[in-house]
Amino acid sequence: MEYRTLGRTGLRVSAVALGCEGFMHKRAEEVKADFDFAIGHGINFVDIYSSNPDLRADIGAALEGRRGEFIIQGHLCTVWENDQYLRTRDPQKSADSFERQLRQLRTDYLDVGMIHYVDAEADLRTVFDGPIIRLAQRLKAEGRIRSIGLSSHNPAVARMAVETGLVDVLMFSINPAYDLQPASEDVDALWADESYARTLHNVDPERERLYELCERTCVGIDVMKVYGGGDLLSEANSPFGRALTPVQCIEYALTRPAVAAVMVGCKSRAEIEAALAWCDAPAAERDYTAVMTGLERFSWRGHCMYCGHCAPCSAGIDIAAVNKFRNLAQVQGEIPETVREHYRTLAHHASECIGCGLCEPRCPFGVEIVEAMRRAAERFGY
Repeated sequence: MEYRTLGRTGLRVSAVALGCEGFMHKRAEEVKADFDFAIGHGINFVDIYSSNPDLRADIGAALEGRRGEFIIQGHLCTVWENDQYLRTRDPQKSADSFERQLRQLRTDYLDVGMIHYVDAEADLRTVFDGPIIRLAQRLKAEGRIRSIGLSSHNPAVARMAVETGLVDVLMFSINPAYDLQPASEDVDALWADESYARTLHNVDPERERLYELCERTCVGIDVMKVYGGGDLLSEANSPFGRALTPVQCIEYALTRPAVAAVMVGCKSRAEIEAALAWCDAPAAERDYTAVMTGLERFSWRGHCMYCGHCAPCSAGIDIAAVNKFRNLAQVQGEIPETVREHYRTLAHHASECIGCGLCEPRCPFGVEIVEAMRRAAERFGY
């Protein structure tokens, strides 16, 4: 298992992590067996958005005796009413549900307290101009949540949340289909057929700005909807008309800036195993580019997707890393110190490019790599 640091929280989380929906409607002993299996294979991170009391209690029982070894991301603003989960912005209901959550999970703190599902700008204002953010800050000050998070499907709203400086972790929906889509307050548009009926080119700039902002400000991203609700795993349902594998979907998400973990909703042991296959998969199995090239209506032409096909470089340059750091730096007047330091520690730098051009025919997306290295050397000074 690969472990990554979740932004400025300092938490070391497994790159492959668990969503909670796959454990719903299972018996307690089944939940424990699945957690035993996942933990035995190095998974140490779970997201629990649901307020279902049975689910929470079963996960709490599964983690009893090993709480300190496991990282829990729980959600604020989810309640259980009339035998169903609901989102709320009522501060008292949110506080009461939080207290029940701790009791059900048999813990006295959450590693990440995630403000649940903020997609609309008006809702963002309600959260950050009202009692919900104050509740989160109070719980953090008391040590009952260690870091504040926020979940969203809307890159514009997520960016506004990150810009407040109050969010340590962002839970965001990332996959190659959703990344094509412009910002919207309507989450259903992400998987609506009509959203993919038109020609789409490259990662939406708003999404790219969000990922780069999180990288610069050390806000860790953990990923939901990595399979697009399962659509991307089906040739019939994928907007590309081609199926990706679980390993390819996970690899795509984990190569985006600031991403530390992918929360995979697994309904069966076989689905957990399919996600864990990423850990030992060779480069050829992780490679997602074959699905994303040669498409009639979708193109990433000229856009570095950090896939690494350009390697090996004659001069030993990690071209994908240089491009990533250049993209992080180019929107700033001054290069952020963290980006400058990451670039400095690379074994080889853009100025070492000899212009041989051997990398360019290998790029599936037609990036002018020699020119990109020249610009990176100019930006960083070496």
